[in-house]
Amino acid sequence: MIDERRLTTEEKALKVNLTSDVYGCFAEIGAGQEVAANFFKAGGSSGTIAHTQSAYDMKVSDSMYGKAERYVCEERLVTMLDIEYRSLCDKLPNKHKEARFFAFCNTVESLNYHKTNQGQGWVGVRFQLALDSEPNDIILHIKMHDNSHKAQQEAIGILGVNLIHACYFHNHDLDEFLASLVHRLPRERMEIDMLRVSGPDFENADNRIIALNLVKRGITDSTMFDLSGNVLQPATALYKKNILLMRGRFRPVTKVHIDMLEKGLKQFLAEEGLRADNVRVIVELTLKDLTADGKISDKDFVDRAELLGSLGYTVMISNYLKHYKMVDYLAPISRGHLMGVILGIYNLHTIFDERYYDNLPGGLLEAFGRGFGHNVKMYVYPANNVETGDLYSLDNFAVPKNLVGLLQYMKDNNKLASYDEFDPSLLGIISDDVLAKIKTGATSWEEDVPEEVVKAIKYYELFGYKRPEHELQS
Repeated sequence: MIDERRLTTEEKALKVNLTSDVYGCFAEIGAGQEVAANFFKAGGSSGTIAHTQSAYDMKVSDSMYGKAERYVCEERLVTMLDIEYRSLCDKLPNKHKEARFFAFCNTVESLNYHKTNQGQGWVGVRFQLALDSEPNDIILHIKMHDNSHKAQQEAIGILGVNLIHACYFHNHDLDEFLASLVHRLPRERMEIDMLRVSGPDFENADNRIIALNLVKRGITDSTMFDLSGNVLQPATALYKKNILLMRGRFRPVTKVHIDMLEKGLKQFLAEEGLRADNVRVIVELTLKDLTADGKISDKDFVDRAELLGSLGYTVMISNYLKHYKMVDYLAPISRGHLMGVILGIYNLHTIFDERYYDNLPGGLLEAFGRGFGHNVKMYVYPANNVETGDLYSLDNFAVPKNLVGLLQYMKDNNKLASYDEFDPSLLGIISDDVLAKIKTGATSWEEDVPEEVVKAIKYYELFGYKRPEHELQS
């Protein structure tokens, strides 16, 4: 048995080349010129590679794949895969019955001469796992962190070999596939912030689980998917958008969460210069909030994602435990557009807790500069005071004496705002209490969550819900 963990890039390419029924083509745009070269240099490529090409000039690219407004984007990559795979099948119809075809494509922007850009790109492969079968697609987006053009090209070459090798030799196990994909590519060199699989051999694959594992493994810090479960690349989906973000556990989604989102969105839309069609509402789960008993449960994560999706929300998952890191990540994507953050009054306590920033040389001031120095506004939802039961809101929010000036500064500069509207009858709802009621078989929890969520929890038996005996017997 060969230890796959010890294989070099050249050995992986050679293994593919020596697999007699694997046959395909390469099309690489921009900086992605290294993948096919690795297969040529490994030897034995004559039975594997039908042809390679690189439409480096934009006019040539347009003549081959049609005119494009953007050359480094998912749409361009999919067009390349369509044309290259179809061309291979049309040119070699008989070969199609004796070999498993693949088309590998990428469109990549590497570091420019002045180093003023972020190296990034789209990489994909369309491939068959059985003779004369319908193909599968694997599409991913990468961000490159090497500080030289040459190093970034080399990293793409490694990734391309890893991807093709993993498609044919590690396609049945997600952990093995991801480990093989980033083999010899540490996070300092490359980040994969979106990966999607589709096709007949991946009908049972859940791209949301793949997205979760990208974050869980540290391959990226953040990824997201829409209400249909389609994985999105954050920088593309949120580019130059007004983002309204709410972070939480949502275990389960309650009526107070919905009130926060709906009333918060209404207030956000009232801000000067905002257009409803340019606003994106994101609900975000951090890895810490997905942890139960020290482990991250894929099922629990999907349960929550299903519920949020059924309510029409886009879900983000991230490694950003602290608010300022999440905001600092999204602000460059938003490109100066106003970003809103919905949070409860007790979350604001954490944000103003100096101990929370012991990891930063500049402490709390550095965090506030990085997180809230952007065009950001926090909308603070009230709660019942846990000690007195009175309304606790931004109006009577108290901070230590040395932070009073900072709090006033945030208010005066439109960085903090109370909710104009909220439903006082919902303030007593606490997710942990609702979850405990579900697990113990009480029925009162149904009053605290939206009707759609009640139905879903019962039907799918989520969060430990067990159907009563009389329902099981009927």
